[in-house]
Amino acid sequence: MSFLGIENKTFLVVGVANRKSVAWSVAKLLESEGANVLYCVRNEKRRKELAKLIGQNENIYTCDFEKVEDLDNLQQILTSDPLKQLDGILHSIAFANYAKGVQPFHETNRADFLQATQISSFSLVELARICKPALSHNASVVTIGISSTQVTAENYGYMAPIKASLEASVRYLAKSFSKDSEVRFNSVNAGPLKTSASAGIPGYLVNYLFAEKLTFRKKALQTQEVANLAAFLLSPSSSGINGQGIVIDAGMGMNYFDQEIVQKSMRIDS
Repeated sequence: MSFLGIENKTFLVVGVANRKSVAWSVAKLLESEGANVLYCVRNEKRRKELAKLIGQNENIYTCDFEKVEDLDNLQQILTSDPLKQLDGILHSIAFANYAKGVQPFHETNRADFLQATQISSFSLVELARICKPALSHNASVVTIGISSTQVTAENYGYMAPIKASLEASVRYLAKSFSKDSEVRFNSVNAGPLKTSASAGIPGYLVNYLFAEKLTFRKKALQTQEVANLAAFLLSPSSSGINGQGIVIDAGMGMNYFDQEIVQKSMRIDS
């Protein structure tokens, strides 16, 4: 028996974009451990793309988290059979409008901020609400956050405080659900990753390469490493972890005064 103990358990994975996405890596890991995976993507176009990747379309649902009717429809699908239960949910969706490039934070557009908040943060609250009747008593819900919510990364713009609100929602959901269940909520706060989504962030590549230099091992965080942590948190093996934001960044956040970086930035010869 696997350490994770998720064989024959059922998980909903929300947010698969392509083979480079965290959600894809988590889904494949869960399946390799014998779990059943249901998928949820934003629209029909994404559904068709995912169907080609996994070779079937029976367990792929669509939900645009900006549309109330889509949420209602997803809830109906997931709760229509009382004998079917979800043992866990992976929430891995985010969006920010960077069409205008990097803007000073105080010039953040209201519509952009509210849209990004709805999709990237509040969607977790709504997903938890509509899925509650379908969740097993001790299910696990995991979301993908970032390790640097307290760092003013200018190129990330207004998404850092929105991701901070996502992490805060994890704690409040954990408390709220504890009134009548043992459902757990945790976030995986990942350092910079090489994904298709990150490629759309202005100036991301330079920051990614800099972050790699700051890791203790001088090697960037890998998507599979993030997926491994998410799968562990989704499994019963992490039963004592609840309401937490777990940082996974290969030591980047604790290595500000790395000698190599300091010398290069100050142009000091060794």
